[in-house]
Amino acid sequence: MKAIRLLKTGSPLEPQAVSIPPIGAGDVLIRVKAAGICHSDAHYRAGVSPVNLPLTPGHEVAGVVEQAGAKVERFTAGDRVCIHYLVTCGVCAFCQAGTEQFCTTAQMIGKHRDGGYAEFIVVPERSVFRLPDEIPFEQGAILMCSSATSLHALRKARLRPGETVAIFGVGGLGISALQLARYFEAAEVFAVDVNPRKLEFAERFGAIPVNASTGNPIEKIRELTAGRGVDVALELVGLPVTMRQAVQSLAILGRAALVGLTRETFAIAPYSEVLNKEAEIIGVSDHLASEIPLLLDLAGAGKIDLSHGVVRTVPLEPAAVNGVLDNLEKFGDDLRVVITP
Repeated sequence: MKAIRLLKTGSPLEPQAVSIPPIGAGDVLIRVKAAGICHSDAHYRAGVSPVNLPLTPGHEVAGVVEQAGAKVERFTAGDRVCIHYLVTCGVCAFCQAGTEQFCTTAQMIGKHRDGGYAEFIVVPERSVFRLPDEIPFEQGAILMCSSATSLHALRKARLRPGETVAIFGVGGLGISALQLARYFEAAEVFAVDVNPRKLEFAERFGAIPVNASTGNPIEKIRELTAGRGVDVALELVGLPVTMRQAVQSLAILGRAALVGLTRETFAIAPYSEVLNKEAEIIGVSDHLASEIPLLLDLAGAGKIDLSHGVVRTVPLEPAAVNGVLDNLEKFGDDLRVVITP
């Protein structure tokens, strides 16, 4: 089959012809119809986060079942599906507790094992979810990371009805996060970014734009909240400056959920920015399989809208995919790009 693979970190992805992966009794072979290109993939290519090489990237995947293993009970050939990107044991204490992102043998597709930048992918049945007919494959793929991680972050931050939210970074995760914040009945959602086009998208979805390139975003958020700050801040960029700003934006008893990946550190003033407010800084790691059914229900009901220019498609060609990754590294205009083999 055709695949685009990472052979060496710091180098472009390359095309390769590889064997269609064999399936075990409990596995599902899926013909990939859409694979999202995530900012994390740019991190993996650059070596920011270690991966197993050689590797087929791509952890946002939707497609059609090509073949089901002998012990697979819920799926048959022809079913429309999407994939939870963590392959886990299902029996360890973390899996049993519903926190499978900490499974002792967990493998992330597109990072630890081959992912969706290919014509086919194999995963265990427990990682597969039925994709409703009303959700296009391109949107189904994006739901599996950007939207799922945003949902998990808001749940970790314990967003309650009537609270205010600041979202730092209005890329793919941010567009989903601001819509989900509305679903959780946030009173106001502030979208912070330096890109005017992304801020226009955010405003289209009901957020109050805060342009960080034209002034201090913390001062602007204070002004818009009568000096109070926000109850919840989501940091989706992975830069020390935005992580610090997320903490600084908090009101008394506020919670900052950090999602963006980085190897760098950031400084805070413990007394004034955390202790004196009893503020919280919360780490967010991946998302949970148990959250995916709710996400699919919301998307099917139109509560999450990933159309209207949010999604752009490219072919399964190395030049196109590497170009998107280059743009992501520069924090360019693209909100979400999906490979359609």
